[in-house]
Amino acid sequence: QVQLVESGGGSVQPGDSLRLSCTASERTTSNTHMGWFRQAPGKEREFVAAITFSFGVTAYADAVKGRFTISKDNAKNAVHLQMNNLKPEDMAVYYCALTRRASHQAIKTTSGAWAYWGQGTQVAVST
Repeated sequence: QVQLVESGGGSVQPGDSLRLSCTASERTTSNTHMGWFRQAPGKEREFVAAITFSFGVTAYADAVKGRFTISKDNAKNAVHLQMNNLKPEDMAVYYCALTRRASHQAIKTTSGAWAYWGQGTQVAVST
């Protein structure tokens, strides 16, 4: 069982930045995909961003492109999500996710395709 531990959530104002981090309890390999989903009250969990540990291929939801950047740290088995120019609509609980896929396989953006989840970290954006 893989454990994922998130950190970095908080309460900010519109236009501010936050950096989320997630560390996995297992060593990442070329078959590891890690990513972030978010869920706002009353809404479905939605894909935010993900990265492959094989070639560092990334994928982003349209709503965050140009504002959020996902990166990986192979040595620390971790991913980070740099969130800039935060908007009120970004407010949600952010969940780290990990799954294992062959290195050539594309990133999946549906939550059901991901095997392991963190507990979530709250991001609040308001004036």
